[in-house]
Amino acid sequence: MLEKHDLPDSMIMKCLKTHYGIDASSLTFLPLGADVNASIYKVQAIDQTSYFIKVKHGHHHDVSVDILELLKSAGVQQIIPPIKTVQGKPTQPIDDFTLILYPFVEGQDGFSRNLTDDQWIQLGKALKQVHLIEVPASIQNRIRKETYSPKWREAVRSLYPRIEAESSTDEIGLTLQMSMKKNMPAIRQLVDRAEQLGKKLQAESPTFVLCHSDIHAGNVLLDGNNAFYIVDWDDPIMAPKERDLMFIGGGVGNVWNHPHEEKLFYQGYGKTEVDLTCLAYYRHERIVEDIAIYGQELLLSTSGRNNRQEMYRHFIDMFEPGGVVDIAFKIDTKLF
Repeated sequence: MLEKHDLPDSMIMKCLKTHYGIDASSLTFLPLGADVNASIYKVQAIDQTSYFIKVKHGHHHDVSVDILELLKSAGVQQIIPPIKTVQGKPTQPIDDFTLILYPFVEGQDGFSRNLTDDQWIQLGKALKQVHLIEVPASIQNRIRKETYSPKWREAVRSLYPRIEAESSTDEIGLTLQMSMKKNMPAIRQLVDRAEQLGKKLQAESPTFVLCHSDIHAGNVLLDGNNAFYIVDWDDPIMAPKERDLMFIGGGVGNVWNHPHEEKLFYQGYGKTEVDLTCLAYYRHERIVEDIAIYGQELLLSTSGRNNRQEMYRHFIDMFEPGGVVDIAFKIDTKLF
C-alpha cells in the first residue's frame, strides 16, 4: 500500500511494548506492496534491533500466517515467519486493524540483484518443497482455489471502447491510451488466447498444489550473506504447479528470462513434467491482469499520481522485444 492507514504511530508503538515487549525508538512508514489493505512499517527498537510490521485493516484471521507456519514445519528455510506476541499469538488486534510483526531482513530483491547459480538451484529446491506440502483441510477451506476466472479478461475487454476513444484522464492516461491502441492486436490475442487456454484447463482439471502465486523477482529477498527468502505470502492459491513455474523464464520485470537460469532452477527443482498449456495460460493471464490494472488506474482514474509514470513504464516494458508478451507468445507456439 502506497499510503498509510490512519492508525496513529503512537498506538502502534504502544502495541509493540505491551504485546511484544519491544521498546520502539522510531517507526517509519514504507510505501511498499500492492496490497491496498496493508500498511508497511520499519521499526527501530531502542536496543538497535530492526523489525518489519504489516498492519492490515480488519480482524479476519490471515491465512498467510498459517501458510508460513506450515512451511516452517515442513522445513522450508527460505521464509521469514512472523514473531509471536508475548502471549504466543502470531498476530495482534489493534483498534480496527491486525498487526503482524517480522524480523527485518536487510537486503535487495531480485529486480535489483541477480541470483547466483547456487541461489537458482536453492530456489528450485525450495519451490519443490512448497509444491510437495500436504495442505490440511483446515487451511484448504480458507485458501483460494484456481477457477480460471474470466475476471481480468472481461476487465480488459471493457476497456476496448475507452482505448478507441479520443480523450483520456491526463497526459499519462492519454499516452497509455495511444500505446494500448498501437498494441491492440497483441492485447486482443492475449485476452482471447488466455480464454481459450483457461477453458481447456477447466475441462482437463490439472492437479492442484500449494502455490505462492506471485513468485517473481520482486518477492525474492537477497541478504548480504547470500541467503535468500521468498516473501509476500499474502495471496497463496491451490493451483497447478505451473502457477508458480510460469515466473521462471517468464521475464516479469524484464529479468528471470535467461535459459541458463531456468536450467539451474530445474536442477534444484528436480525432474518434472511441465504442462505447456498451463504455462502458456498463466503467462498470458498474468499480462492480461496487468493490462487491466494499468488501464483501470490510468484510463479511468487520476488517483495515485506519484505512481502513474511507473505504471506506464511497466506497460511499455511488457511489449518490448524479448519482454513478457514475446515470451508468452513464444511458449504458445509450442502448443501447435
